[in-house]
Amino acid sequence: MNVAEVDNVIVDTTKKEKLWNKNFFLLWQGQLVSSLGDQAYSLALGFWILAMTGSTAIMGTLMASSTIPRVIISPFSGVIVDRLDRKKMLIWTDFIRGVLVTTVAVGAYRGWLEIWMVFVTGIILGLCAAFFGPAATSSIPDLVPKSKLVPANSFFQMIYSTTQMLGNMIGGIVYAMVGAPFLFLFNGLSYLFSAGTETFIDIPKVERKDAKITFIQDFKAGLNFVWKFTSLRNLFLTAAVSNFFGSMSFVLMIPLFTLVRGFDSAQYGFAMAAMGLGMLTGMTYTSIMKIPPSQRYRYFCIGGLLSTTSFMIFPFMTNIAVISFILFVAGVGNALINIFIGSIVQMTTPVEMRGKVFGLLSTLSQGLTPIAMALGGILGGILPIQLVLVGCMTFSAMCFMPVVLSPNFKAFMNFNPEQHTLKDVM
Repeated sequence: MNVAEVDNVIVDTTKKEKLWNKNFFLLWQGQLVSSLGDQAYSLALGFWILAMTGSTAIMGTLMASSTIPRVIISPFSGVIVDRLDRKKMLIWTDFIRGVLVTTVAVGAYRGWLEIWMVFVTGIILGLCAAFFGPAATSSIPDLVPKSKLVPANSFFQMIYSTTQMLGNMIGGIVYAMVGAPFLFLFNGLSYLFSAGTETFIDIPKVERKDAKITFIQDFKAGLNFVWKFTSLRNLFLTAAVSNFFGSMSFVLMIPLFTLVRGFDSAQYGFAMAAMGLGMLTGMTYTSIMKIPPSQRYRYFCIGGLLSTTSFMIFPFMTNIAVISFILFVAGVGNALINIFIGSIVQMTTPVEMRGKVFGLLSTLSQGLTPIAMALGGILGGILPIQLVLVGCMTFSAMCFMPVVLSPNFKAFMNFNPEQHTLKDVM
């Protein structure tokens, strides 16, 4: 194999196994379109709620409504994902969301959309997401070669960075021009498009070693696997705490820009697009460069430092260009964190456990999100928003550091399936 090594990063110059096969491409491009719609919908919904109610507390509660069912259902949906046809699950959850959001768009346009309807919509969207997420994530290792798993996750994560950048940038401008109904409609149609393309994907069914195992036994097996896997368990629990404070911060982004800084929706979209561009930059780097397993931990720590520092600085900035640059750096850091977490969990989880493990990860990382969003909205109405944001980042870093600095976690992040076994890192 011909390689070039620069700054501990190896670039493989030989012919590699194919990543962009039909199945991975169909799943990727379908999610690209629907995720772009999600970003536009989220932006429009935030401004629509704030315009309708003028309350950050109500906005936080409404935005949290979609996470509640996902938190409750995800541990069980992961078990179902491992037992049923993942392809059909992807198609039906996207189709249901497409029909529902399109109806919301019609209601907003004709003027009969009420706040309680947005609540109900958020709950149903959350239920669908609880099944779709584990089904999609657990399918990636079955659609690409093992040697392409990290680049595949990089490209898949690029979806969210790219759509965050374009969705916020274009969405902010479009919202200022035509309002929320058009963006709601775009999201509904994007789900329907994704459902259509997923009908052409070939996803292998999970072969169960014991077909007679009950649902409860299957559920317990997933819990037992995570609990005995110390590094995985600590990562999940720490992610739950970190995501709690991150969710508190997220719900206050729009109020910070509009109520504190006096920026309009277009300027908000520009700043969020900068963060998306940063994530895209980080993911592009990890998809092109072949980072050795021994360097994953190093890159993970660099990502955490960039992200935490940037989020603690930007709330005190008043210039939109400076804010955008800082959020760009934060985006790079977030990309490094998310890619290596997703890839290492996939590498260390057996195929028959993936749905359950990723379902449990979704619950633990988002379990407190509804409370966090509601609490963030309440605190934002009582305390200076900048103080709340910095406090959230500080507590998040304090909780994450003991785990990240442990030798076991370093060995876990640097896991190499060609040299190590699961027993070496469990």
